[in-house]
Amino acid sequence: MRTLVLAGIFIFLQASAMAQSLTDLQQQKEKAAKEIELTASLLGQIQQKEKASLSGLQLINSNINRRNVLISNFNAEIKLYQEFIQNNTLAVDLLSEDLDKMKEEYARLIRMAYLYRNAQNQLLFLLSAENFNQAYRRLLYMRRYTSFRNNQAATMKTMQALLNEKVEKLETLKSTRQQLLAETRNENQKLAQEKAIQNQEIQQLKSQQRDLRRQLAQQRQIEQQLEREIQRMIEEEARKNRAAGEPEYALTPEQKLVGEKFEQNKQRLPWPVERGIVTEKFGIHRHPVLENVQIRNNGINIATEIGAGVRAVFNGEVSRVFGISGGNSAIIIRHGSYLTVYSNLREVTVKKGDKVTTRQKIGTVFTDFEDGNKSVLKFQIWRENQKLNPEDWISR
Repeated sequence: MRTLVLAGIFIFLQASAMAQSLTDLQQQKEKAAKEIELTASLLGQIQQKEKASLSGLQLINSNINRRNVLISNFNAEIKLYQEFIQNNTLAVDLLSEDLDKMKEEYARLIRMAYLYRNAQNQLLFLLSAENFNQAYRRLLYMRRYTSFRNNQAATMKTMQALLNEKVEKLETLKSTRQQLLAETRNENQKLAQEKAIQNQEIQQLKSQQRDLRRQLAQQRQIEQQLEREIQRMIEEEARKNRAAGEPEYALTPEQKLVGEKFEQNKQRLPWPVERGIVTEKFGIHRHPVLENVQIRNNGINIATEIGAGVRAVFNGEVSRVFGISGGNSAIIIRHGSYLTVYSNLREVTVKKGDKVTTRQKIGTVFTDFEDGNKSVLKFQIWRENQKLNPEDWISR
């Protein structure tokens, strides 16, 4: 009985400790699988063009990264199932060992019960006592012995049922683990295929280095123009505040409230597009093709579907709507002390001074049909003149 209780506690604690980890892994796996599905859809649009494109390579790179995440989750899940199997195997061994001992003990009880199988033997056992007290103790012993034997039989039955359940569970775990191993092999094959395509794209793009350098220089000009516009807007607001005798970054009570709520929603802001994949991250990083060349991004680039609507990520007021030479249209929305910037838009549906709400459509992303049907939103978040990483703010 003691082993039954200990085994039950052990199994319960083991299941409780690992259940949450397994749930988290499965959720991460589902998220990665959905992102891979979306990336494949976007690649399908881009690959209608035979010529290799940087946007296509970025999507392939993104897909490989997510495939690696998926494989990593598979491996972690396999490891977790292996721990389940080991722990359940130990539980089965403990239960089997204890059940065997109980069967041996029960067999001994049955043999003893056979010796006193009739009332005459039981009466002789009582009458052979030396005195009344000894006879009374023998009577109590016989009653307890019978009760113990019955309890032992019930315990053995319970343990056998639990053992059968654990053996069945063990087989299910082994089967699930084998399935996960097969899925992991399949994902590794897909990863190898994607890496082969990646290498082909890189080799083709290396032959276009002149065009890539020209595109990079143009992109830098667009980024600089956008940054100057943001800085100009901030300086104009600061100048107005100084002229009114207020601090440079003075806010109205309403703006302060909006800013506080914006900050409270860090990591919970909705995406600026309904469906998208981050293909270029915030900060400085290596160019995917050009050697010894670095890219600086003040925000993130989000690849999305052709004609995708662009949405405000939070309540705010439109501070600027302007065009960028070679970079289409851009919108700046103020949320108290914070600014969100949406650029590379084909059309805009708001104007300066408009109040916008969370998820309200403010425009449409531009699609470059000459460059592999590329649809990319450039998204930034600033706290006054400080650049922030948008991935730290939008939901994951």
